[in-house]
Amino acid sequence: MSLFSKKETVNLDVTGMHCEKCVARVKDALEGVEGVTGADVSLEANAATVEGHGFDAAELVAAVEEVGFGASLAE
Repeated sequence: MSLFSKKETVNLDVTGMHCEKCVARVKDALEGVEGVTGADVSLEANAATVEGHGFDAAELVAAVEEVGFGASLAE
């Protein structure tokens, strides 16, 4: 991967979050996916914005579901 690779951004809809602890679990799960450089998770918007290089969006959804929340690509 080149240092000049284009940064990717994916927006997810996240369901099932009720508190800041939920937000932290989702953020940790997303940031654990290979290639993710950062994740911003919003309880109010029930959404996450993920940035990085070379990750698979399906892996993001799976990571969120693995910690007990619902996720889908935002339309």
